[in-house]
Amino acid sequence: MGNSRITSPLPAPTGAYRAGCMSAAAKRYKYLRRIFHFRQMDFEFALWQMLYLFYRPQQVYRNFQYRKETKAQYARDDPAFLVLLSAVLIVTSAGFSFTLGIHFWGFVKFLLYVIFVDMVGVGLVLATLLWWVSNTFLLKPAHRDQDVEWGFCFDVHLNAFFPILVILHFLQLFVYHTLIESDWFLSTLLGNSMWLVALGYYIYITFLGYSSLNILNRTHFFLAPLSLLLLFFILTLAMGWNLSRSLMDFYQYRVL
Repeated sequence: MGNSRITSPLPAPTGAYRAGCMSAAAKRYKYLRRIFHFRQMDFEFALWQMLYLFYRPQQVYRNFQYRKETKAQYARDDPAFLVLLSAVLIVTSAGFSFTLGIHFWGFVKFLLYVIFVDMVGVGLVLATLLWWVSNTFLLKPAHRDQDVEWGFCFDVHLNAFFPILVILHFLQLFVYHTLIESDWFLSTLLGNSMWLVALGYYIYITFLGYSSLNILNRTHFFLAPLSLLLLFFILTLAMGWNLSRSLMDFYQYRVL
């Protein structure tokens, strides 16, 4: 077969260059150093990635492969995506606080909880777990001399977290008081369906991330939680358990 070049409809990131392999510490230093230089960030490219995560997420990972070819790493070296994600977190947390009717300091506490527990804390645990599983059990025999970057695993989490944030912390707010908060079965169905879609996005985007690595095999196992998610969805409906209302109660009475 002839050589094929990876292409993507996403705009190419600016400033592409070929770099030698750096240590993980060097990559982290470079990434953190750039987070304070907004003019060096490619926000247009990061915004395109966010949009594509909803309707063509596989294209986002084609650009990760492009980065591997041009910059010798899969993980992002541009913190623009993280900065935009943080901005979305602030906006959605403000909307969440308005919906719950909480004061300013409650909003600050809620924002810190979402950032350091929901996004970063959970992300550290899941990224580390999947990094260990990938490098321990899923590497192809011919690629035992390579490994999956931890930074890439965390990027996959951030990619998968974005649809959850938009669906549960933004779109849900417009229908919560009018349609979801009630004790009706249709309210529970709507609220739990939004959870099903949001978590389904997380699982599918995570699967796409790891399946895009040609050094891994058996990546279809990342889709296994979808069956458990569907079973859990049916059980919650049978029990009349409104997940959205439980989340609101948790934030209002335990966090805020």
